[in-house]
Amino acid sequence: MIRKALGGVAAMGTALFFTTAAFAQEVAEAAPPVANPGNNAWMMTSTILVLLMILPGLALFYGGLTRSKNMLSTMTQVGGAAALAMLIWVAWGYSLSFGPAAPDGLLGSFISGGSYFLSSVTPDTTAATFSDEVISEYVFVCFQMTFAAITAALVLGATVERLKFSAAMLFTAIWLTIVYFPIAHMVWAGGGLIFDWGALDFAGGTVVHINAGVSALVLASFLGKRKGYPAEPMPPHSLTLTMVGTGLLWVGWFGFNAGSELEADGIAGLAMINTFVATAAGAFSWIAMERFAGHKASALGFCSGLIAGLVAVTPAAGNSGPLGAIVLGALASAVAYFAVAKLKPKLGYDDALDVFGIHGIAGIIGAIGTGVVYSPALGGPGDAAEYVMSAQVWIQVKAVLVAIVWAGAGSAVAALIVKSVTGLRVDAEGEFDGLDISDHGERAYN
Repeated sequence: MIRKALGGVAAMGTALFFTTAAFAQEVAEAAPPVANPGNNAWMMTSTILVLLMILPGLALFYGGLTRSKNMLSTMTQVGGAAALAMLIWVAWGYSLSFGPAAPDGLLGSFISGGSYFLSSVTPDTTAATFSDEVISEYVFVCFQMTFAAITAALVLGATVERLKFSAAMLFTAIWLTIVYFPIAHMVWAGGGLIFDWGALDFAGGTVVHINAGVSALVLASFLGKRKGYPAEPMPPHSLTLTMVGTGLLWVGWFGFNAGSELEADGIAGLAMINTFVATAAGAFSWIAMERFAGHKASALGFCSGLIAGLVAVTPAAGNSGPLGAIVLGALASAVAYFAVAKLKPKLGYDDALDVFGIHGIAGIIGAIGTGVVYSPALGGPGDAAEYVMSAQVWIQVKAVLVAIVWAGAGSAVAALIVKSVTGLRVDAEGEFDGLDISDHGERAYN
């Protein structure tokens, strides 16, 4: 009797054990994923590094290249555009780029939707990385927010010393909405047109650099040349500050490139070393071109080549071996030098700080070249069994063409709207006095 009772208890215990185990498994399967602390910490660090690229990095880089009477206005436009982009990103930018409810049909290839003002994002929601890991969605939102902010600020380098502050802010708001957010969705979001083609853009060759470069050229064309350009000399007032800004951009770019892996893993390490060597190759390539042209190697050339190398490796950072990154950086820098030194004077456009010549041209070289250096035969991470260079290069070319057309058309629309609402330029007196005084009532140097 006792044995029978014990047997019954054992049977009940066994049943309870398996029932409890099954319940625990169901709870585990139903539990939301938890962000990996290491990856989360790396992405928070990367996000702050990209912010460093904007303020003070880009502000000092651009500001030092202008005349002293426009130093503050240039820095304020960079900071103002970035701050405005952050607010718009939270309000509707993240939704249009990466929202959870993309429209059905063709429209979903260009924009997403839902989660306006981050309505679906909480401290517990996560964003998937490229493996099975996840990071906090708030961290992903912030990381992508800094990309939107710096791209908007980059555009304004072409129009310094003549674009009104109010016009710059209105253009930024419109441009982000109709140009940047759709391109970001097309390239980086599942269901996006270019994403579904299989285009490679690790950290923003099309989204950031081609986009900014083409848009800058269009806005500068609508704005017209600076008074006295190109007959009057308009040298940078402080290459010292430009060099400081260049260094800060290089440091911040490690967050830009290595952070785009979304994990602290081996591919992030690959992006890191590529950001070192492509940049170094770009810097030496530019000053070598100066020497071949019969000039002295210049500090401005070093800075320009360094930025060109960074731009070129951006789409290839995690998609190339170090040798491919060196070749990309050197080649893009040489072509960008030609665009700035030869093509720009011949065509006569006034891209004040060479946004198109460096970001646009080096971005195009880098984006298309990524399809080449992705080859495993060249040390890239492509799958040897599946990779076909000609097919991948054609995909890259299509992505570049879409980015150029979309950025060009959208920027023209934004410029026309701003011109009709606020006007684009300061008046002749304000331009003569400098925008520091005419727009802000301050001087950089008293």
